[in-house]
Amino acid sequence: MEYSSFPFSFSSLLNKLPKEKWCRTDLSNWESFWYTSSHLIAAMALKLSLEVQIFKENPNPDLSYMPSPRLFQTHVPYPMLPQSVKNSACKIVIKRPEKILFLRYEDMMEDPKTQLRRLACFLGRPFEKEEEVDKVLWRCSLERLKNMEVNQHGVDPRLGFENKFYFRRGIVGDWKNNMTDKIKEKLDHMLLP
Repeated sequence: MEYSSFPFSFSSLLNKLPKEKWCRTDLSNWESFWYTSSHLIAAMALKLSLEVQIFKENPNPDLSYMPSPRLFQTHVPYPMLPQSVKNSACKIVIKRPEKILFLRYEDMMEDPKTQLRRLACFLGRPFEKEEEVDKVLWRCSLERLKNMEVNQHGVDPRLGFENKFYFRRGIVGDWKNNMTDKIKEKLDHMLLP
């Protein structure tokens, strides 16, 4: 699909969205979510089509007659959900939580062995020997990776910037030294419920 196949207002909206270079294409930010151009066009068209279908028959649907609990199923990423859903008291449930593992950087820094074991079990590959855990931790250590020749002097062939920029200090809370209060507020607004 190309921009030209959509109404002018749709095309002009696409051109006004914030963009970032990613690999060999641009990403556009729409409703707090980053899309490649082909995915963005599809998401916008789908949302427009879905809204038209929903409100075509009944512009003010009364769902109170439906028995509780009323369920709504979607694959839409959380940032794309309508504000009415996000601001409501509805409960958002992940269909198969056993397929999702949450790891916090702070927890990994505090107790890396325990977190690595959790990850290995989640992937269905638990460690058999303690030495394996130590070996993986050594291979993945920030200091070791940061000091590798390729990461000190190499260049990412896809993005064209030096590999050393992938590595920061690796200290919990170091983001405070790199983000302004305005950026922090913006991230909190985007990520916190």
